[in-house]
Amino acid sequence: MNSMSRYYYKDDCDPYSKKDFDPCNHHIDPCKSEKMAATIIKCGCPSSITVPAATVLGATFTLTSLTINSCKLKNPCIKLEFASNLVAAVAFTGSINFQVFKQCRNQITPTPVGPAYTFQLVALLASQTFSFFVCDCDCSCFNDCCTYTVVATITSPVTVGTLSINNATLGAIVTSGSDACC
Repeated sequence: MNSMSRYYYKDDCDPYSKKDFDPCNHHIDPCKSEKMAATIIKCGCPSSITVPAATVLGATFTLTSLTINSCKLKNPCIKLEFASNLVAAVAFTGSINFQVFKQCRNQITPTPVGPAYTFQLVALLASQTFSFFVCDCDCSCFNDCCTYTVVATITSPVTVGTLSINNATLGAIVTSGSDACC
């Protein structure tokens, strides 16, 4: 795909022929163009953390986060996809919950999105991928930017060995069923 493939139009695919194209910014202003598809794709930066040996029940680790502004979409629905690589240098035994949380501008505390995903490890001495997805179609605070964060929580009494959670990445596909401009 070329660099202009991110601009999809219902009638034609040439953004340079549109009067709303801004050549200085190389993009279409979504509030000026009514024919732009109402979809956003966004990827977060990968990160890594290490769960040390003898980590106790309830310890939390923030793995990755992503901020999404869906104010230009009507009735947005967000599919959040998390992926990581779990690597144990020393045999690791324990149980970890992975959960997505959402915090919008006027919220004091983050709210969970979807269920918690449990990963139980019994003497893992290698690497293994772990991924899941959740959907957030709750439009109660979609007039602002919202930050989605994936948090790992230890759910076993104590862990044995160390575990690295590498390349933890959160991506999102945001879409609406109606025009992009409010």
